[in-house]
Amino acid sequence: MLQRMYGQANVENPRYGQLIIGPPGSGKTTYCNEAYKFYKELGRQVGVVNLDPANDNMAYQPVINIMELITVEDCMEHLQLGPNGALMHCAEYLLDHIEDWLIPALRKLSVTHNYFLFDCPGQIELYTHHNAMASVFERLEQERYSLVTVNLIDSHYCSEPTKFIATLLMALNTMLRMSLPHVNVLSKADLLRKHESKLHFNVDYYTDVLDLKYLLEKVDDDPTMRKYQKLNEAICSMVEDYALVSFQLLDAFSTDSMLRLRNHIDKANGYVYRAGEEQTVNALLACAVGAETEATRQQYDVDPYTQPQ
Repeated sequence: MLQRMYGQANVENPRYGQLIIGPPGSGKTTYCNEAYKFYKELGRQVGVVNLDPANDNMAYQPVINIMELITVEDCMEHLQLGPNGALMHCAEYLLDHIEDWLIPALRKLSVTHNYFLFDCPGQIELYTHHNAMASVFERLEQERYSLVTVNLIDSHYCSEPTKFIATLLMALNTMLRMSLPHVNVLSKADLLRKHESKLHFNVDYYTDVLDLKYLLEKVDDDPTMRKYQKLNEAICSMVEDYALVSFQLLDAFSTDSMLRLRNHIDKANGYVYRAGEEQTVNALLACAVGAETEATRQQYDVDPYTQPQ
């Protein structure tokens, strides 16, 4: 019966996309470069789309580049805007020209590509307070792209309780506003080994977002933060009430780490159900429900980033 359902679920020429978002310096462009090479080796028809109008340091060759349409530098010069205002204007300009620029370019590429990595701007307000990028993503969904938001956050935020609470609030806000399948990622996880002594709890406390009352106790140890005690309690209570936020660890230069993240992303955007890389019903079921023991998860998701090499 499952095999019959799977056969009926096939969609002609399915297209998939990862929307790579996150604060500046979280490793979005590095991830796009390494992910492009990684998925290319897997045999996927992958291309990188640069939607960041301030991205001057691309190590990859984009198949579509917003900087051919508009740049932050031009906006700052001609419209007398600051960097944040210029980025917002660029996002609005992209939305205004999505029908005559982005969508036609993607349709043309669909002959040779069916998997896209969208390297998005690093201004987090574009996803937590502004509507332009969400509208762009919605338009891509209307083009029958199976999308997943990949939210990269620097893992060093785990070392400071106040920063991690802010990270939780930002991740939850983004998940609710984007209304898309979502994978939160703690990037640069290979550096956790260096800073493990600064962590108040085990790594899985942060990835699984366990009982936050213990984190609040650490915040209260800081005299300068005690006046924000009720605010921090309210934020943590809201995060726990929604019970949506968790994180995956990533070392973008590790093939094993990229494979683990690929499994989570493929579940989220439905690529796991595509014939090719996962062909048997048992493999599909195992990947879909995450059939792993806690020991196995510890071995592959936590130990590589904390155990001495």
